[in-house]
Amino acid sequence: MTLETAATPTNYGTTASGSSFYAAMRILPREQREAMFQIYSFCRQVDDIADSDGPRPERLAALQQWRDDIDALYQGRPPARLVDYVASVKKFDLKREDFLAVVDGMEMDVPQDIRAPDLATLDLYCDRVASAVGRLSVRVFGLPADDGILLAHHLGRALQLTNILRDIDEDATLGRLYLPREGLLEAGITGNDPRQVAADPRVPNVCAPLVARAREHFEKSDEIMARHPRRVVRAPRIMSKYYGAILQLLIARGFSAPRAPVRVSKVTRLAIVFRYALI
Repeated sequence: MTLETAATPTNYGTTASGSSFYAAMRILPREQREAMFQIYSFCRQVDDIADSDGPRPERLAALQQWRDDIDALYQGRPPARLVDYVASVKKFDLKREDFLAVVDGMEMDVPQDIRAPDLATLDLYCDRVASAVGRLSVRVFGLPADDGILLAHHLGRALQLTNILRDIDEDATLGRLYLPREGLLEAGITGNDPRQVAADPRVPNVCAPLVARAREHFEKSDEIMARHPRRVVRAPRIMSKYYGAILQLLIARGFSAPRAPVRVSKVTRLAIVFRYALI
């Protein structure tokens, strides 16, 4: 589960043009737009490996090949699938360690499915699959280094926690459970079977602290973006407002089973794009 970028693995399986990511990135100048779609393509491909139903050893080998290819890219020997990345890496000073962190995050689901990670592991997962993508992205957007890293930290976690809250049932069908162990135990849930936990009436008590944490990260990211010119933060603002709208829909719906899927209306999506894409 990762960003659309920041979306879940199944959402990565759809076309970029159907995502909030596409709406946010198409407003960028050409070089920035191309770099962002390269980042999107990379994330989608490694996410597809992690989320496939292939044998786990084969998936681990495929992810290792991506690490090898990234190393080759930064050693001046880009493989065919990364040749187009050379100009973007140079122009925007994209960091090797951030690409590798994304692969490491995807791999966390491969040796065995994540089930009730402790809070430290959950935060590491969010950092790798979401904030690392953010660290690549803010360089493309042109944010100063310090605030860029801070924005990636907070907005990445806000988006990923929203994904986790939205996709409890979908993840359970994949054998995965991202709700933190500490929250489950505090609510009196001692098991970690994804389907059983998803159906437990105490799940809303587990979700409430995650909602509060996501809101705090959204607020922190808004504070950071407010310090910078509107044109520099247009794309991350669109992502923030889109996912903030999802979180509000989840809160309004509640987290008791059965949970109906939530979807931001087309009118709301268009309103967000028009409001924040205009300088």
